[in-house]
Amino acid sequence: MPPRTNTTTTTTTKLPHCYHQLRTFINARIKWVRDPYLDFAVQREKDLKEAISLKNQVLSTPSKTLSLSAASLLKPHLNLPTTTSNFSLKYPSLFLHSQSPPYLKLTPQFLSIHKDESSIHNSPTHRNDTVRRLTKLLMLTKASKLPLYVIERFKWDLGLPQNYILTLLCDYPEYFNVCEVRDERSGEEVLGLELVKWRKELAVSELERRVGKDCYLGGKTGVRIMFPMCLTKGFELEKKVRDWVEEWQALPYVSPYENAFHLSPNSDQAEKWAVAVLHELLWLLVSKKTERDNVFCLGEYLGFEGRFKKALVHHPGIFYLSNKIRTQTVVLRDAYRKDFLVEKHPLMGMRFRYIHLMNKVPKTKRRKQAVGLASSAKRDVASRSSGERVEGKEEM
Repeated sequence: MPPRTNTTTTTTTKLPHCYHQLRTFINARIKWVRDPYLDFAVQREKDLKEAISLKNQVLSTPSKTLSLSAASLLKPHLNLPTTTSNFSLKYPSLFLHSQSPPYLKLTPQFLSIHKDESSIHNSPTHRNDTVRRLTKLLMLTKASKLPLYVIERFKWDLGLPQNYILTLLCDYPEYFNVCEVRDERSGEEVLGLELVKWRKELAVSELERRVGKDCYLGGKTGVRIMFPMCLTKGFELEKKVRDWVEEWQALPYVSPYENAFHLSPNSDQAEKWAVAVLHELLWLLVSKKTERDNVFCLGEYLGFEGRFKKALVHHPGIFYLSNKIRTQTVVLRDAYRKDFLVEKHPLMGMRFRYIHLMNKVPKTKRRKQAVGLASSAKRDVASRSSGERVEGKEEM
Protein backbone atom coordinates (compact mmCIF):
# COMPACT_ATOMS: atom_id res chain seq x y z
CA MET A 1 0.00 0.00 0.00
CA PRO A 2 1.61 3.29 -1.04
CA PRO A 3 1.82 6.04 1.58
CA ARG A 4 0.16 9.39 1.01
CA THR A 5 1.86 11.13 -1.84
CA ASN A 6 2.26 14.81 -2.58
CA THR A 7 -0.34 15.94 -5.08
CA THR A 8 0.45 19.14 -6.93
CA THR A 9 -2.42 21.55 -7.55
CA THR A 10 -2.62 25.21 -8.45
CA THR A 11 -3.62 25.96 -4.87
CA THR A 12 -0.87 24.03 -3.06
CA THR A 13 2.46 25.80 -2.66
CA LYS A 14 5.88 24.29 -1.95
CA LEU A 15 6.94 25.50 1.46
CA PRO A 16 10.03 27.63 2.06
CA HIS A 17 12.34 26.16 4.69
CA CYS A 18 11.69 29.05 7.09
CA TYR A 19 8.04 28.00 7.39
CA HIS A 20 9.05 24.53 8.55
CA GLN A 21 10.46 25.64 11.93
CA LEU A 22 8.64 28.93 12.61
CA ARG A 23 6.27 29.13 15.57
CA THR A 24 4.71 32.52 16.15
CA PHE A 25 1.48 31.80 18.09
CA ILE A 26 1.24 34.39 20.84
CA ASN A 27 0.57 33.49 24.46
CA ALA A 28 -2.98 34.79 24.78
CA ARG A 29 -6.05 33.26 26.38
CA ILE A 30 -8.80 32.55 23.85
CA LYS A 31 -12.13 32.57 25.67
CA TRP A 32 -14.73 29.93 24.84
CA VAL A 33 -18.08 31.50 23.92
CA ARG A 34 -21.25 29.46 23.69
CA ASP A 35 -22.96 29.21 20.29
CA PRO A 36 -26.69 28.60 20.91
CA TYR A 37 -27.37 27.55 17.31
CA LEU A 38 -24.67 24.89 17.15
CA ASP A 39 -25.52 23.77 20.67
CA PHE A 40 -29.08 23.21 19.49
CA ALA A 41 -27.83 21.27 16.45
CA VAL A 42 -26.14 18.91 18.91
CA GLN A 43 -28.86 18.95 21.59
CA ARG A 44 -31.70 17.99 19.24
CA GLU A 45 -30.01 14.63 18.60
CA LYS A 46 -30.16 13.73 22.29
CA ASP A 47 -30.85 9.98 22.68
CA LEU A 48 -31.11 9.55 18.89
CA LYS A 49 -28.04 7.36 18.47
CA GLU A 50 -29.07 5.23 21.44
CA ALA A 51 -32.63 4.85 20.12
CA ILE A 52 -31.34 3.74 16.71
CA SER A 53 -28.97 1.25 18.36
CA LEU A 54 -31.83 -0.22 20.38
CA LYS A 55 -33.94 -0.40 17.22
CA ASN A 56 -31.21 -2.38 15.48
CA GLN A 57 -31.02 -4.78 18.41
CA VAL A 58 -34.77 -5.41 18.23
CA LEU A 59 -34.68 -5.97 14.47
CA SER A 60 -31.72 -8.35 14.76
CA THR A 61 -33.94 -10.96 16.41
CA PRO A 62 -35.95 -13.41 14.24
CA SER A 63 -39.23 -12.34 15.87
CA LYS A 64 -38.41 -8.59 15.63
CA THR A 65 -39.12 -8.39 19.35
CA LEU A 66 -36.83 -8.26 22.35
CA SER A 67 -37.60 -9.70 25.77
CA LEU A 68 -37.26 -7.16 28.57
CA SER A 69 -34.90 -9.50 30.41
CA ALA A 70 -32.54 -9.52 27.41
CA ALA A 71 -33.06 -5.80 26.87
CA SER A 72 -32.01 -5.06 30.45
CA LEU A 73 -28.50 -6.34 29.66
CA LEU A 74 -28.01 -3.83 26.81
CA LYS A 75 -27.67 -0.64 28.89
CA PRO A 76 -23.84 -0.53 28.96
CA HIS A 77 -23.50 -1.90 25.41
CA LEU A 78 -25.78 0.79 23.95
CA ASN A 79 -24.52 3.54 26.27
CA LEU A 80 -28.05 4.24 27.49
CA PRO A 81 -28.51 7.03 30.06
CA THR A 82 -30.93 4.86 32.07
CA THR A 83 -32.26 1.29 32.11
CA THR A 84 -33.41 -0.12 28.78
CA SER A 85 -36.97 -0.41 30.06
CA ASN A 86 -37.12 3.21 31.26
CA PHE A 87 -35.44 4.43 28.07
CA SER A 88 -38.01 2.71 25.84
CA LEU A 89 -40.89 3.94 28.03
CA LYS A 90 -39.58 7.49 27.59
CA TYR A 91 -40.27 7.22 23.84
CA PRO A 92 -43.69 5.55 23.40
CA SER A 93 -43.81 6.77 19.79
CA LEU A 94 -40.82 4.49 19.07
CA PHE A 95 -41.28 1.41 21.25
CA LEU A 96 -44.23 -0.73 22.31
CA HIS A 97 -44.32 -2.82 25.49
CA SER A 98 -46.16 -6.06 26.12
CA GLN A 99 -46.69 -7.29 29.67
CA SER A 100 -47.47 -10.95 29.04
CA PRO A 101 -44.92 -12.07 28.17
CA PRO A 102 -42.85 -8.90 28.77
CA TYR A 103 -41.18 -7.86 25.52
CA LEU A 104 -40.30 -4.84 23.41
CA LYS A 105 -41.08 -4.11 19.77
CA LEU A 106 -41.11 -1.17 17.38
CA THR A 107 -44.09 1.03 16.59
CA PRO A 108 -45.32 0.95 12.96
CA GLN A 109 -44.15 4.56 12.49
CA PHE A 110 -40.64 3.75 13.72
CA LEU A 111 -40.49 0.70 11.46
CA SER A 112 -41.69 2.74 8.47
CA ILE A 113 -38.85 5.27 8.78
CA HIS A 114 -36.39 2.40 9.21
CA LYS A 115 -37.54 0.89 5.91
CA ASP A 116 -37.09 4.24 4.15
CA GLU A 117 -33.61 4.54 5.64
CA SER A 118 -32.76 1.00 4.48
CA SER A 119 -33.79 1.97 0.95
CA ILE A 120 -31.22 4.80 1.07
CA HIS A 121 -28.50 2.46 2.33
CA ASN A 122 -29.26 0.02 -0.49
CA SER A 123 -29.33 2.58 -3.30
CA PRO A 124 -26.30 2.44 -5.64
CA THR A 125 -25.81 6.22 -5.40
CA HIS A 126 -25.60 6.17 -1.64
CA ARG A 127 -23.40 3.07 -1.54
CA ASN A 128 -20.92 4.70 -3.92
CA ASP A 129 -20.96 7.88 -1.84
CA THR A 130 -20.28 5.92 1.36
CA VAL A 131 -17.40 4.06 -0.29
CA ARG A 132 -15.95 7.34 -1.54
CA ARG A 133 -16.06 8.97 1.90
CA LEU A 134 -14.63 5.89 3.65
CA THR A 135 -11.86 5.74 1.04
CA LYS A 136 -10.98 9.38 1.66
CA LEU A 137 -10.91 8.75 5.42
CA LEU A 138 -8.35 5.96 4.92
CA MET A 139 -6.36 8.23 2.59
CA LEU A 140 -5.95 10.72 5.45
CA THR A 141 -3.76 8.18 7.24
CA LYS A 142 -0.05 7.62 6.65
CA ALA A 143 -0.41 4.03 5.40
CA SER A 144 -4.00 4.21 4.04
CA LYS A 145 -5.24 1.87 6.77
CA LEU A 146 -7.03 2.11 10.11
CA PRO A 147 -7.87 -0.33 12.93
CA LEU A 148 -11.49 -1.40 12.81
CA TYR A 149 -12.06 -0.12 16.34
CA VAL A 150 -11.23 3.41 15.13
CA ILE A 151 -13.64 3.08 12.20
CA GLU A 152 -16.29 1.79 14.63
CA ARG A 153 -15.98 5.05 16.55
CA PHE A 154 -16.93 6.95 13.38
CA LYS A 155 -19.53 4.44 12.18
CA TRP A 156 -22.50 6.59 13.21
CA ASP A 157 -20.94 9.83 11.96
CA LEU A 158 -19.96 8.29 8.61
CA GLY A 159 -23.47 6.89 8.19
CA LEU A 160 -22.22 3.32 7.72
CA PRO A 161 -24.87 0.57 7.62
CA GLN A 162 -25.25 -1.77 10.58
CA ASN A 163 -23.13 -4.66 9.24
CA TYR A 164 -21.05 -2.57 6.87
CA ILE A 165 -18.25 -5.10 6.40
CA LEU A 166 -20.61 -7.80 5.09
CA THR A 167 -23.28 -5.62 3.47
CA LEU A 168 -21.03 -2.99 1.88
CA LEU A 169 -17.28 -3.54 1.90
CA CYS A 170 -17.44 -7.10 0.59
CA ASP A 171 -19.00 -5.75 -2.61
CA TYR A 172 -15.99 -3.46 -3.21
CA PRO A 173 -12.93 -5.77 -3.13
CA GLU A 174 -11.12 -3.44 -5.52
CA TYR A 175 -11.24 -0.75 -2.81
CA PHE A 176 -10.91 -2.41 0.59
CA ASN A 177 -9.16 -5.27 2.30
CA VAL A 178 -9.53 -6.45 5.90
CA CYS A 179 -6.05 -6.93 7.32
CA GLU A 180 -3.98 -6.85 10.49
CA VAL A 181 -2.56 -3.51 11.58
CA ARG A 182 -0.38 -2.47 14.48
CA ASP A 183 -2.28 -0.70 17.23
CA GLU A 184 -0.28 2.40 18.13
CA ARG A 185 -1.63 2.39 21.70
CA SER A 186 -1.09 -1.25 22.70
CA GLY A 187 1.58 -2.21 20.19
CA GLU A 188 -0.41 -5.35 19.34
CA GLU A 189 -1.74 -6.52 15.99
CA VAL A 190 -5.47 -5.87 15.56
CA LEU A 191 -7.96 -6.19 12.71
CA GLY A 192 -8.00 -3.21 10.41
CA LEU A 193 -9.17 -1.94 7.05
CA GLU A 194 -6.79 -0.87 4.29
CA LEU A 195 -7.09 0.52 0.78
CA VAL A 196 -6.19 -1.85 -2.03
CA LYS A 197 -4.67 1.06 -3.94
CA TRP A 198 -4.27 4.83 -3.70
CA ARG A 199 -7.08 6.77 -5.42
CA LYS A 200 -5.38 9.85 -6.83
CA GLU A 201 -8.65 11.25 -8.19
CA LEU A 202 -10.03 11.41 -4.61
CA ALA A 203 -6.98 13.15 -3.11
CA VAL A 204 -8.67 16.56 -3.31
CA SER A 205 -9.93 18.20 -0.13
CA GLU A 206 -13.26 19.98 0.14
CA LEU A 207 -11.50 23.36 0.39
CA GLU A 208 -9.41 22.58 -2.70
CA ARG A 209 -12.57 21.59 -4.54
CA ARG A 210 -14.30 24.86 -3.62
CA VAL A 211 -11.37 27.05 -4.59
CA GLY A 212 -10.77 25.07 -7.76
CA LYS A 213 -14.38 25.61 -8.78
CA ASP A 214 -14.20 29.34 -7.99
CA CYS A 215 -10.94 29.65 -9.90
CA TYR A 216 -12.47 27.94 -12.90
CA LEU A 217 -15.55 30.15 -12.89
CA GLY A 218 -13.56 33.34 -12.35
CA GLY A 219 -10.67 32.48 -14.62
CA LYS A 220 -8.20 32.83 -11.74
CA THR A 221 -5.26 30.58 -10.97
CA GLY A 222 -2.87 30.18 -8.05
CA VAL A 223 -5.39 31.33 -5.43
CA ARG A 224 -4.15 30.65 -1.90
CA ILE A 225 -6.60 28.70 0.25
CA MET A 226 -7.84 30.23 3.50
CA PHE A 227 -10.10 28.53 6.02
CA PRO A 228 -13.65 29.90 6.34
CA MET A 229 -14.11 31.43 9.79
CA CYS A 230 -17.29 32.29 11.66
CA LEU A 231 -17.12 33.44 15.26
CA THR A 232 -20.07 33.36 17.64
CA LYS A 233 -21.91 36.67 17.99
CA GLY A 234 -20.27 38.61 20.79
CA PHE A 235 -16.98 36.76 20.44
CA GLU A 236 -13.99 39.03 19.97
CA LEU A 237 -10.35 38.04 19.57
CA GLU A 238 -7.60 40.18 21.01
CA LYS A 239 -5.83 42.27 18.38
CA LYS A 240 -2.60 40.30 18.70
CA VAL A 241 -4.53 37.07 18.17
CA ARG A 242 -6.32 38.52 15.14
CA ASP A 243 -2.98 39.58 13.70
CA TRP A 244 -1.57 36.09 14.22
CA VAL A 245 -4.62 34.47 12.59
CA GLU A 246 -4.24 36.71 9.52
CA GLU A 247 -0.58 35.76 9.18
CA TRP A 248 -1.40 32.09 9.76
CA GLN A 249 -4.16 32.15 7.12
CA ALA A 250 -1.65 33.60 4.64
CA LEU A 251 0.61 30.55 4.98
CA PRO A 252 0.52 28.08 2.07
CA TYR A 253 -2.23 25.48 2.31
CA VAL A 254 -0.98 21.89 2.67
CA SER A 255 -3.47 19.31 1.44
CA PRO A 256 -4.62 16.85 4.12
CA TYR A 257 -3.86 14.09 1.61
CA GLU A 258 -0.18 15.04 1.51
CA ASN A 259 2.40 13.56 3.88
CA ALA A 260 3.76 16.64 5.68
CA PHE A 261 5.39 14.98 8.66
CA HIS A 262 8.66 16.55 7.57
CA LEU A 263 7.35 19.83 9.01
CA SER A 264 8.41 20.72 12.53
CA PRO A 265 5.45 19.56 14.70
CA ASN A 266 5.40 22.86 16.63
CA SER A 267 5.49 25.14 13.59
CA ASP A 268 2.62 27.29 12.35
CA GLN A 269 2.75 25.49 9.01
CA ALA A 270 2.35 22.09 10.67
CA GLU A 271 -0.61 23.47 12.62
CA LYS A 272 -2.23 24.63 9.39
CA TRP A 273 -1.79 21.12 7.98
CA ALA A 274 -3.35 19.60 11.14
CA VAL A 275 -6.30 22.00 10.82
CA ALA A 276 -6.66 20.95 7.16
CA VAL A 277 -6.77 17.27 8.17
CA LEU A 278 -9.36 17.94 10.90
CA HIS A 279 -11.46 20.11 8.59
CA GLU A 280 -11.48 17.40 5.91
CA LEU A 281 -12.29 14.69 8.47
CA LEU A 282 -15.35 16.55 9.73
CA TRP A 283 -16.48 17.32 6.19
CA LEU A 284 -16.49 13.58 5.36
CA LEU A 285 -19.06 12.95 8.13
CA VAL A 286 -22.77 13.11 7.31
CA SER A 287 -23.51 15.48 10.21
CA LYS A 288 -20.19 17.41 9.99
CA LYS A 289 -19.58 16.77 13.69
CA THR A 290 -18.33 14.05 16.01
CA GLU A 291 -17.43 13.50 19.65
CA ARG A 292 -14.14 15.03 20.73
CA ASP A 293 -12.86 11.66 21.99
CA ASN A 294 -13.26 10.25 18.47
CA VAL A 295 -11.10 13.06 17.09
CA PHE A 296 -8.42 12.49 19.72
CA CYS A 297 -8.47 8.71 19.15
CA LEU A 298 -7.86 9.17 15.42
CA GLY A 299 -5.25 11.85 16.10
CA GLU A 300 -3.36 9.48 18.36
CA TYR A 301 -3.30 6.81 15.65
CA LEU A 302 -2.20 9.35 13.02
CA GLY A 303 0.71 10.40 15.21
CA PHE A 304 -0.69 13.89 15.66
CA GLU A 305 -0.49 13.63 19.45
CA GLY A 306 -1.75 17.01 20.74
CA ARG A 307 -2.08 18.73 17.36
CA PHE A 308 -5.86 18.30 17.12
CA LYS A 309 -6.25 19.63 20.66
CA LYS A 310 -4.25 22.75 19.73
CA ALA A 311 -6.34 23.15 16.59
CA LEU A 312 -9.55 23.19 18.64
CA VAL A 313 -8.16 25.70 21.14
CA HIS A 314 -6.44 28.06 18.68
CA HIS A 315 -9.17 28.16 16.00
CA PRO A 316 -12.65 28.69 17.51
CA GLY A 317 -13.72 30.36 14.26
CA ILE A 318 -13.22 27.07 12.37
CA PHE A 319 -14.27 24.49 14.98
CA TYR A 320 -16.85 24.72 17.74
CA LEU A 321 -16.79 22.53 20.85
CA SER A 322 -20.25 21.87 22.29
CA ASN A 323 -20.79 20.52 25.81
CA LYS A 324 -24.32 19.25 25.21
CA ILE A 325 -25.79 15.73 25.62
CA ARG A 326 -23.38 14.36 28.22
CA THR A 327 -20.27 14.71 26.04
CA GLN A 328 -18.13 17.18 24.08
CA THR A 329 -18.81 17.42 20.35
CA VAL A 330 -16.59 19.01 17.70
CA VAL A 331 -18.66 20.85 15.08
CA LEU A 332 -17.38 22.18 11.74
CA ARG A 333 -18.60 25.77 11.69
CA ASP A 334 -18.63 26.43 7.93
CA ALA A 335 -20.85 23.37 7.40
CA TYR A 336 -23.69 25.14 9.27
CA ARG A 337 -25.80 28.24 8.87
CA LYS A 338 -27.16 28.82 12.35
CA ASP A 339 -28.37 25.31 13.30
CA PHE A 340 -29.00 24.12 9.72
CA LEU A 341 -26.61 22.06 7.63
CA VAL A 342 -25.51 23.85 4.47
CA GLU A 343 -25.52 20.54 2.59
CA LYS A 344 -27.94 18.01 4.09
CA HIS A 345 -27.07 14.39 3.48
CA PRO A 346 -30.05 12.06 2.77
CA LEU A 347 -29.31 10.14 5.97
CA MET A 348 -29.62 13.37 7.95
CA GLY A 349 -33.08 13.77 6.47
CA MET A 350 -33.94 10.34 7.91
CA ARG A 351 -32.46 11.26 11.28
CA PHE A 352 -34.57 14.41 11.45
CA ARG A 353 -37.63 12.24 10.79
CA TYR A 354 -36.59 10.00 13.68
CA ILE A 355 -36.17 13.06 15.91
CA HIS A 356 -39.62 14.36 14.96
CA LEU A 357 -41.14 10.99 15.84
CA MET A 358 -39.23 10.81 19.14
CA ASN A 359 -40.66 14.18 20.18
CA LYS A 360 -44.17 13.25 19.15
CA VAL A 361 -46.56 12.55 22.01
CA PRO A 362 -49.10 9.77 21.29
CA LYS A 363 -52.79 10.77 21.37
CA THR A 364 -53.54 8.55 24.37
CA LYS A 365 -50.76 10.21 26.33
CA ARG A 366 -51.95 13.66 25.25
CA ARG A 367 -55.45 12.81 26.54
CA LYS A 368 -54.03 11.66 29.85
CA GLN A 369 -51.97 14.82 30.08
CA ALA A 370 -55.05 16.93 29.28
CA VAL A 371 -57.11 15.09 31.91
CA GLY A 372 -54.31 15.54 34.42
CA LEU A 373 -54.06 19.25 33.67
CA ALA A 374 -57.84 19.66 33.95
CA SER A 375 -57.90 17.82 37.29
CA SER A 376 -55.04 19.94 38.55
CA ALA A 377 -56.84 23.12 37.47
CA LYS A 378 -60.03 22.00 39.28
CA ARG A 379 -58.05 21.31 42.44
CA ASP A 380 -56.46 24.77 42.24
CA VAL A 381 -59.88 26.42 41.81
CA ALA A 382 -61.33 24.42 44.68
CA SER A 383 -58.35 25.27 46.87
CA ARG A 384 -58.66 28.98 46.11
CA SER A 385 -62.44 28.92 46.74
CA SER A 386 -61.93 27.15 50.06
CA GLY A 387 -59.30 29.68 51.04
CA GLU A 388 -61.59 32.58 50.18
CA ARG A 389 -64.38 31.10 52.34
CA VAL A 390 -62.04 30.73 55.30
CA GLU A 391 -60.84 34.32 54.93
CA GLY A 392 -64.45 35.51 54.77
CA LYS A 393 -65.34 33.75 58.04
CA GLU A 394 -62.28 35.25 59.75
CA GLU A 395 -63.31 38.77 58.70
CA MET A 396 -66.80 38.20 60.13
